[in-house]
Amino acid sequence: MKKIYFGAVFTLMSFFASAQDYDHWSIDIGGGLHQVGSALTPGFAENIFGQGHIGYRYMFNEKFGLRLDLGYNSFTANETSQPFTSNYYRASLEGVVNLRSILKFDTWTKRFGLLFHAGAGAATLNVTAPVNNGSGDVMYAMNFGLTPQFKLNDRFTLFLDLNSIIHFYQENNFDGGKNVDWRESNISLMNTSIGLNIALGKNRQSADFYVEDEIEDKIVNTELDAIKKRLNNAEKEIEILKSKESGPNKDLVLTELDERYVKRDENPNRYSSVVTGSNVDFIRELLNSGYINVYFDVNKDEIQKGSLNSVNYLKQFMMDNPSVSADLIGYADETGTADRNKTLSQNRAKRVYDVLVAAGISPSRLSYFGGGEDKTVTEEARQFARKVTFKLR
Repeated sequence: MKKIYFGAVFTLMSFFASAQDYDHWSIDIGGGLHQVGSALTPGFAENIFGQGHIGYRYMFNEKFGLRLDLGYNSFTANETSQPFTSNYYRASLEGVVNLRSILKFDTWTKRFGLLFHAGAGAATLNVTAPVNNGSGDVMYAMNFGLTPQFKLNDRFTLFLDLNSIIHFYQENNFDGGKNVDWRESNISLMNTSIGLNIALGKNRQSADFYVEDEIEDKIVNTELDAIKKRLNNAEKEIEILKSKESGPNKDLVLTELDERYVKRDENPNRYSSVVTGSNVDFIRELLNSGYINVYFDVNKDEIQKGSLNSVNYLKQFMMDNPSVSADLIGYADETGTADRNKTLSQNRAKRVYDVLVAAGISPSRLSYFGGGEDKTVTEEARQFARKVTFKLR
């Protein structure tokens, strides 16, 4: 009978493995304590140690899955009981619900999870002493339980499984005596296991913690892609400007721009050269094309520290070229109402205006206004929408 159970289980496991191409497979290996809930003859009591199980689990997604569970219990008498020995084997197909995902544990913890599982199968009880029952007592089994989890790393998860099993048509007690209530259904056995879940997929991570890790990686990768696209577009526009046949020496202007806006001397507010003459139009074109912007945090009008240099670049250029005026245009991302975005974008432009005026630029050479929501960027790259751009004239 044991060979039939194990053969059927592994055949079904092989079918699932070949029919699906997902990376949500994992294996549960555990063992620990058991307690008989019913079906013990008076005068007999079990030793609580001696149970283990192995489960081959497949999650359809981060919420629901199936598990093929194989269980084993070795029952022996404790020090207060008459002697007896029996072996118990179980195979069941269970549905698994990831309560961590449904209850959104990821909003408050990265390590803890909780599974609920329930299913049905078959079991056999083989009593070897004091009376050998031969081929064993075959019965139906229905089980349900909770499994708290603790994530060790992407591949390994520690779990504690609390499992209750109900038997139907159990003819013999676990000690070998006759079960007078063999047609009754009740909680016949309770198992408590500690064990390890091992992810088997190519991503080295089960679906139990998918919400926490995979979405975060996806957002990061999307933002990186947006940055790469922006850099590629900037390089193309610079190449177009450099390839124009008319106008000043473009290579010389780029060299001067590098010296002026990148390689600063010991005083961070000074630049090594002054760009004048025909090169001014070319530099104005670069500034107007959006390569230098001032950026802000979410719902803030304080300039990011990393953008203070951008304000300084514009200030120095306007001081070197007194005839140049500038429009300051503020923007916001798509989060928020239209009125809120309009006000926020204007406040950001006003903040840059105030800094330039305080630095010595005449207010008559500056104007500012809010452009509201910047609809030229995608949702994934919304940090690029929270900005102030320059238009020189």
